[in-house]
Formats: sequence, structure tokens, C-alpha cells
Amino acid sequence: MHTIHRRLSIVLPTFNERSNINAITHQLLHLRKLHQQLEVLFVDDDSADGTADAILELAQQHPCIRLIRRVGRYGLSSAIKEGILNATGDVVVVMDSDGQHESDAVVSAVETLLNKELDLVVGSRFHAAAEMNGLSTQRERNSTWANALARFSLPHYRQLTDYMSGFFALRPAICLPFVRQVEVGGFKFLYELLALSQGQLRVAEVPLQFQPRISGESKLDLAVVWDLGVSILHTLLLRSVPRRAISFGLVGATGILVQLTVNQGLMALGLGFEQALPPAVIVAASSNYLINNVLTFRFQRLMGLALVRGLLKFLVVASLPVLANVGVTSAFYSLVTRNTFLAQLVGIVVVFVWNYAASSRFVWNSP
Repeated sequence: MHTIHRRLSIVLPTFNERSNINAITHQLLHLRKLHQQLEVLFVDDDSADGTADAILELAQQHPCIRLIRRVGRYGLSSAIKEGILNATGDVVVVMDSDGQHESDAVVSAVETLLNKELDLVVGSRFHAAAEMNGLSTQRERNSTWANALARFSLPHYRQLTDYMSGFFALRPAICLPFVRQVEVGGFKFLYELLALSQGQLRVAEVPLQFQPRISGESKLDLAVVWDLGVSILHTLLLRSVPRRAISFGLVGATGILVQLTVNQGLMALGLGFEQALPPAVIVAASSNYLINNVLTFRFQRLMGLALVRGLLKFLVVASLPVLANVGVTSAFYSLVTRNTFLAQLVGIVVVFVWNYAASSRFVWNSP
């Protein structure tokens, strides 16, 4: 392997990874033998476990280590984007800070990027030469399904095998215009970057020897899975509908089921359709609020008393469309059709846009 006389920046997003920082840093510092101009850039989301303190201690010993400590800004894609935009290297590598990506992969990815004159190189867990030691059987199965959906939605890059990878190397000079457009609400930065570039990037893969985490637990949760589904729908809709509106709409679909179920249950208890409708609408609105708080607006998530105040504000904001829902539904039921399902569906569709716009601004303070 030859020394590459270019400045290399390695971006590592962190959140509560203190126990992994020393190990991953010392692995990366060995790369100075090949990359004399090395920058190791940590982007920390105000970790509560002292991650930033551990990084600062290492930075005092090694000037090539930098820290961006973020307060009030959260999320993996957001951290990656901020890291790339602040990196000073001619080549930027993004990797996890939990030890699942080995430092040898950095060498392989950068040499492939430069020698083949590519714009982006992806570290793939599903490459024919890769080794998968760091995923459970269930997570490997889920990743396989996610990659299949991603491949369908990204026809320009169907030669790739791992659209969900957290490891990739890129040339900022070429990729920065697309990086700037990536919506930070997403979780899988690489998928968003590929979707935005629409086949304009020269891309290849290198195999990963994917390892178990050094320490700690995976950040994967329901919100991450939800966000991936929203990202794929966003791409399939040609990015014509805002990501957040898609998420809000999907949550609204669960509200339809809640409203129909509650309405039918109250009617089974002896209430008439018009009497059962108002409480069903209120229960559905409350359900939508709670789910949106966890998924759609998770980076502005309300908790404790703020959650209760938010619910009251949401119900106040939604009071006009709730009345419209009841009024339109009742009128449609009385004048057009006695089909209770169709009548409720019309009322729900009428109030969606108001609920999305008004609650985004006045409940979660998000434009």
C-alpha cells in the first residue's frame, strides 16, 4: 500500500459512545502512516455520558482530532451532513464510532476512490467478499429487505448491494452540492445522497468486515425503521411531497383506523352514528398527536408536562378541523350516502392539510 499525499478527513457521528472512543481513535491514528495529512472529526450530539470530554482529552494529545459538539441539533443524518460540510480533506470518509467498521476499510475505500477516479465508494456488508459478524440474524434479514426496497426506488444505482451502509468515502468537490440538499430529518444519509444525485455520481463498493460493537447498544429503534419507510416513499413520489408530510399522512392513516374502530365500538354499545362520531374523532386526534410526537417530530419530541401541554394545544389547533370533520361527515352521511365508512373518510381527508400545517408550526414549533 502506498502513501496517498492527500488530506483525508474521517467523520464519526457520536451519541453516548464514550466507551468506544479510545479504541476507535487509536485504530484510526495508525492511518497517519499512509495519510500524513489526517483529520479525525467527531460530531457529538451533546452526549450525556461524557463522550465529548473523552474526545477533547484525546485532541489535546493529537492535533489531528477535532470535535464539533452540537447542542439542540440531533440526528444521525444531520451529524453526518455537518461533519462533511466542516471537513477540510480532499477525501472524506464517514464511518460509525462503535468499532463495527474497521480502519482497514478506510484504506481500501480511499484507494478505490482515487485509483478508479470515482466520486463515491460505499462499504458494503452484503458484498460477495464481505464478512457479516456484527448483525443478528433478524437485523440482517431486515437489512436485506430494506436494501431490496431501496434498490427498487433507486434505478440508477441498482449495481449496489448496501444502500443502508453507514460507511462511505466521497470527494467533497463533487458530492458537496448533493450533500447540501440532504434533508437532515432522514436517518440513512447514504440513501438520501444517492436519491438526490439521480445517477450523476460514479459509485462503486468495497467489502466490509463488519464487526460486533466494541461496547454499548445499537441506536436502531422503531423511529429509524419508520424513517426509512418515509425516505423510500419520498423517493418513489419523486420528492414532490415533503418528507414530514408523508410521515404525518401515514400517522393519519392509523388515525383513520382508530376513529373507525372507536366509532363502531360506541355504536355497538348503543350510541347512534352522530353521537358516537365526536368522541371517536377526539380519540383519533389524540392518537395521531402521540404517534407524531414519537415518530414525525421525534427531534422536537415533547415530554412530561410539555407533552400534556402539547396535547392541549394540538386539540385546540385541531378544534376547527375536528368540527369540520364532524360537520362534513355528518352532512355527507345525511345528504349523500348512508355509508358510514365513506362519510368518515371524506371528513378525514378535508382536515388533513390544516392539521399538518397548523400543528407543525404551533405545537412542535417546526415550519
